[in-house]
Amino acid sequence: MLVYPDVREAVEWLQAAFGFVERVRIGENHRSQLSFGDGALIVGDVRHDRRPPRPGEETHSVVVRVDDARAHCERARAHGAVIRMEPTDFEYGERQYEAEDPAGHRWTFSETLRDVAPEEWGGETHGGPR
Repeated sequence: MLVYPDVREAVEWLQAAFGFVERVRIGENHRSQLSFGDGALIVGDVRHDRRPPRPGEETHSVVVRVDDARAHCERARAHGAVIRMEPTDFEYGERQYEAEDPAGHRWTFSETLRDVAPEEWGGETHGGPR
């Protein structure tokens, strides 16, 4: 759950800037569930110890898969997102950009360009539990 000072304002902005779709609204300004592709997130109000990040504070980053990182970045920029990193191609096969929304939440949007084995870019493959 991401905390925003005004849930309704956040929902409208996240839909316009990042392309989320509201699925469920709980109360007028309490919570909302948003979807994007196969993923979902909850936007909640400020309450008790819950609050958005303070300016200059990074408490988390949300990663979202997109089909076209450059086009998505331009949409976000047009709606006032602070672009912290322009779309960049990485050796592990992803094109990513980083943005900050008006409440200070940090986002990474990632487009898969090609499937690259971890050994090709300096990573390692580890077997999971058997």
